[in-house]
Amino acid sequence: MCDQTFVAVTFGPCESCSNARPLMNIYIKNEPINYCSFCVEVMACQGLQKGETLATLKRESESLKKKLEEERCKLSDVELQQVAEKIEVLGALSIKTRRVLKGHGNKVLCMDWCKDKRRIVSSSQDGKVIVWDAFTLNKEHGITLPCTWVMACAYAPSGCAVACGGLDNKCSVIPLSLDKNENLAAKKKSVAMHTNYLSGCTFTNSDMQILTSSGDGTCALWDVESGQLLQSFHGHTADVLSLDLAPSETGNTFVSGGSDKKANVWDMRSGQNIQSFESHESDINCVKYYPSGDAFASASDDATCRFYDLRADREVAVYQKDSIIFGASTVDFSLSGRLLFAGYNDYTINVWDVLKGTRVSTLFGHENRVSRVRLSPDGTALCSASWDNTLRIWS
Repeated sequence: MCDQTFVAVTFGPCESCSNARPLMNIYIKNEPINYCSFCVEVMACQGLQKGETLATLKRESESLKKKLEEERCKLSDVELQQVAEKIEVLGALSIKTRRVLKGHGNKVLCMDWCKDKRRIVSSSQDGKVIVWDAFTLNKEHGITLPCTWVMACAYAPSGCAVACGGLDNKCSVIPLSLDKNENLAAKKKSVAMHTNYLSGCTFTNSDMQILTSSGDGTCALWDVESGQLLQSFHGHTADVLSLDLAPSETGNTFVSGGSDKKANVWDMRSGQNIQSFESHESDINCVKYYPSGDAFASASDDATCRFYDLRADREVAVYQKDSIIFGASTVDFSLSGRLLFAGYNDYTINVWDVLKGTRVSTLFGHENRVSRVRLSPDGTALCSASWDNTLRIWS
């Protein structure tokens, strides 16, 4: 997302030639090193066979990519909409705003539901993290962080802690207390540290591990108790803007999307990129698994949402209309997987029929771009966060 991307330029002595230059932070065997661009190119040329150049290797790489795409296309026998032709059309939806949560002093950038289906955590450009009771609209906790642009937040599975981070490059875990007057900011614990802004975070199936994505082009798995890096994931060539964990209890995969227009599927145990999809024409702002875990959707600045089947290893549907010209910033599925909720930069939320590829409803109410949509754990309500400083609950 162009106006939410921040680049941190590091200047200092190169670890190879010792000259003071702008540095590129790269990883070799999971070890971070800071080389200048000249030394990175020299290192890349080492080990080339006779007659090989970077240009010939790039050409060979592009040729292999094209062949792989051709093989993928041979397996593309039918479109999702064709298979779904005989399925009944969805009736009219009656989704309305039921609650408006006001309290942030600036753009709301992220939100997440608690597993208890009642509480919500939100983070904002005003540097605050607020825990809400969605039934009563009460603010249960308000935590002020030392930096603005708190771009990511997540509820722990137990409901006893929240994680957050942003332009401070850190992911911090804050234990929640029953005493509403307690200073929670003092109990904040830094768990993860990236070399650029934190764009997303999510707990795994326990409170003990957390997965993060960052503007430094990497994702990482951390131990919450010790703050130790358990696994790092390198494969994106630009900022990683979003991630989502596979929904099954034993799921060891997650998907990430970034400014390089790629959506990558990762194995958390090995750190390997096991599948990659490149069909968007601009930044991928959000990725979200289908409830069964066999597919995922993506939202992009190219004004489309796309649906990928992991078993077929290809894109099976595109959700777009000529009248939609603004980027899609966020997506989530209904509990059944039949509906896809997508938030856009034109202040609307479009509801798509996943199988037929048609738009079944448009939700109006926000007065600025929609930054996040998330379905409640029981599937009965949808919460949206917006740059108009508010959150809305729809049902």
